[in-house]
Amino acid sequence: MSKDGAVLEVRCEGPLAYLAFNRPAKRNAVNDASVEALRRFFSDIPAGTRAIVLSGNGGHFSAGLDLSEQVQRAPQEVMRHSRNWHAVTNLIQFSGVPVVAAMNGAVMGGGLEIAAACHVRVAEEGTMFRMPEGQRGIFVGGGATVRLSAIIGADRLTEMMLTGRTYSAEEGHRIGLAQYLTPAGEGLGKATDLALQIAQNSTTINYLIIQSIARISNMSAEDGLYAESLAAALSQTGPDAEEGLQAFLEKRKPKFA
Repeated sequence: MSKDGAVLEVRCEGPLAYLAFNRPAKRNAVNDASVEALRRFFSDIPAGTRAIVLSGNGGHFSAGLDLSEQVQRAPQEVMRHSRNWHAVTNLIQFSGVPVVAAMNGAVMGGGLEIAAACHVRVAEEGTMFRMPEGQRGIFVGGGATVRLSAIIGADRLTEMMLTGRTYSAEEGHRIGLAQYLTPAGEGLGKATDLALQIAQNSTTINYLIIQSIARISNMSAEDGLYAESLAAALSQTGPDAEEGLQAFLEKRKPKFA
């Protein structure tokens, strides 16, 4: 559990872990301490956690990188900083435990890059999506060119960064920045419901979905089909597959260990 004043609040309840950015006075701008807190959690996810809900305290998911803490760095130092973000967002995406983002308020810059590493994204009405780096004289460094391009396309990301365009919750939902749209104040509840639903899946299947699909999308067609067959072979052996088949035959919901 997190201590009072932590930049990332952590609470575990049953099969779910709840993470919340906790710098409300900064609209949850992400500093190095926030990135380190994410690294620590996703490097050692508590046993029994079957899904994770990531949100922000104080009315905003995250307004992005905390520019007030940025200092002039040599190119190599900037690259190391960026690569550390890549390592942490890779942990979020590929830890093997599904992550549901509950987004509201500002979801901008680095905050949007972190959200893009999550597997399911819920946006409340009033959410604002933006990539403002172009207006700050800097280039993105937290994975947007890969993950956001995969979600909304390179052409749309280019325009978004050049113009500083803000997408509303409704527009973001339409282009895939969020898969779910809720009324204001209901995003965390919807994210929790989805996480509880996901937690009922086989942990093996959840792991294979997370590990396989994003990687297969970057393979050639033939390599991707081969990798799909390997994942299918792994999924169709063992007690989870037996329980799933038995539940289907008995017309009941499966109960996976």
